[in-house]
Amino acid sequence: MEVQKVIPVLRIFDYEKAVRFYIDWLGFKIDWQHTFEENSPIYMQVSREGIALHLTEHHGDSTPGSGVYIECTGLKEYHKSLIEKKYRNNRPGCEKSFYGTWCMEVIDPFGNRLTWNEKISN
Repeated sequence: MEVQKVIPVLRIFDYEKAVRFYIDWLGFKIDWQHTFEENSPIYMQVSREGIALHLTEHHGDSTPGSGVYIECTGLKEYHKSLIEKKYRNNRPGCEKSFYGTWCMEVIDPFGNRLTWNEKISN
């Protein structure tokens, strides 16, 4: 077996709140979105710099409060850009973790936790 990609599926409850958080604030883009019919739950993919996430309003697709661990570089610059946007519902810190990374954690409006980590070079 050779794994090509792993894509977390995160439960959301409100499309507009998800767009404000993931697109407007975190800087993801919407790759595609799907509904079976008008006024039915949405299922969509958002991505940014190698990160792909599936966001779903469908009951039973995933559990609210899930977590995604992201390894990256350039975290301090990204953190600074987020703080400068003055998003009213989140002001994450960027701190050294006990496991040797710079760490920034954000929690989306639905309780899902995204944790960005950049290894601290010795």
